[in-house]
Amino acid sequence: MMNGEQVKKKKLLMFAHYYHPDVASTGQILKELAEGMLHAIDITVICVVPSYTGKVATEYKTKMFYKEEFNGVKIIRIRVPEFSKSNKISRIKNILVYFFGAMIATFKVGKIDYVYSISQPPILGGLIGVLGKCIKSAKYIYNIQDFNPEQTTAVGYSKNKLILNSMMWFDKFSCKCADKVIVVGRDMIETLKDRFKGKNVPNHVFINNWIDEKEIYPLPADNEKVVAFKKKYGLENKFIFMYSGNIGLYYDLENLMRVIKRFKNEKDIVFAFVGEGSVREKLVMYKEKQGLENVLFIPYQDKADLIYSLNVGDVHWVVNAKGILGISVPSKLYGVMAAGKPVLGVLEKGSEARLIIEETGCGHVTEPGDYEGVEEIINRYIDLRNVSTIRNDSTLEDMGRQGRKYLVKSLTKEVSVKKYIKEIESCGRS
Repeated sequence: MMNGEQVKKKKLLMFAHYYHPDVASTGQILKELAEGMLHAIDITVICVVPSYTGKVATEYKTKMFYKEEFNGVKIIRIRVPEFSKSNKISRIKNILVYFFGAMIATFKVGKIDYVYSISQPPILGGLIGVLGKCIKSAKYIYNIQDFNPEQTTAVGYSKNKLILNSMMWFDKFSCKCADKVIVVGRDMIETLKDRFKGKNVPNHVFINNWIDEKEIYPLPADNEKVVAFKKKYGLENKFIFMYSGNIGLYYDLENLMRVIKRFKNEKDIVFAFVGEGSVREKLVMYKEKQGLENVLFIPYQDKADLIYSLNVGDVHWVVNAKGILGISVPSKLYGVMAAGKPVLGVLEKGSEARLIIEETGCGHVTEPGDYEGVEEIINRYIDLRNVSTIRNDSTLEDMGRQGRKYLVKSLTKEVSVKKYIKEIESCGRS
């Protein structure tokens, strides 16, 4: 009976760009999605060899394609050239090799019922899905994690109107070709509708991203590995504002560093940045130039160690640059909530992350660009910490608990994966 049931499983081809063991947030989400759907759908993933940092391990430099299997998911990895995150040309070359390699790899898999791709790399992620749909005569599910060129425009990465208009045309084309578009924020539904002026809007649905609440959860302050982490980076007896994740273009971190500078003489306060990204070196240079001794940069943590680093932070930043409303949802929010930590949000009114924070009461939020407001919130948290120390007040802990409670109820992997299976299967047979 079991063999018969397995034969009947529909087959899905997932274009993931980055996938386990790469630490990209989308790669981790897609790993959990693929493994979570395995009981219902047979999954093959096409992705690059592990290379999120820009470097490629020696064992992946001898062939163009590598076939693997991990936790029941079949994987075809594409060798790509190494790149520097600060060098646009090398990044573009890397992405193009993935794109064309993914097309070749598509012919290496058999019959496929569903093709699934995400909006990474920008524009090409959607086009890969469209071409995969045509090659395999399959139903196409397009998962938009970030809208582009809207994101590109918002952060001023490019102002070339010809390029931006071409990007918009191609991504709208991908949306039109999709049998279903899945967005990860309520605000993103409005962006999709605006693209099509409310007419002939593609079939779409909203499903939150998530974090595995069984992997990330609150730990006591005296946990051995939490204590060891603090000792390793000199964080003992400090009140820690932590930013954990991609130190990239879309978070206005260079301007937020100027706010942090106002607290440079607060010796018992630390601002810790955990991760890598394209603006990290600029932040390091600013720290050194301004003599910000209470600003610390910590390398990316392995996923297995993320629970400890997240629990080290007393308050966590969840930020986006102005103009990201309806374009992207910072997935780091879910990790903060899972660890039961309060949030310092710099997010536009009506954005998905801000809606969650306001609905749960798990943090304080202000608008991007409101640097006085950011300073005020930092001071508010410092005051709460002082009150907590003097009067044994639990306000900070209560905020974190409220976030954790909501996440366990509504933002778990199990809840979202069930929705994905339902929406994919509702596309019907090809």
